[in-house]
Amino acid sequence: MMYAILIDRNKQYKIKCGEIVRLEKIQKEKGKKIIFNEVILFSKNGKTQIGKPILSNIIIEGRIINHGREKKIKIIKFNRRKHYKKTQGHRQYYTDISIEKIILN
Repeated sequence: MMYAILIDRNKQYKIKCGEIVRLEKIQKEKGKKIIFNEVILFSKNGKTQIGKPILSNIIIEGRIINHGREKKIKIIKFNRRKHYKKTQGHRQYYTDISIEKIILN
């Protein structure tokens, strides 16, 4: 089994070849190819490489499938006996990416 952990805008994602990953919104069009080169861990058949801090010999290629927004979450602030209640909603933008290849240099 082959997997990697990559960093995208200070968040870490565990990915495998052929899976779909949901990241924060990326400003590119659907169908465009995207390359990630900030890989901090790579594992293949039980052998693991750990970067110090980044592995420079591994590149991950993916393709943008979809853009969208998550389900709405509600934020509620409430103080009892003070006649104060505030509600707010938020929908996060996302991009779905299909991981096509993990390339070792």
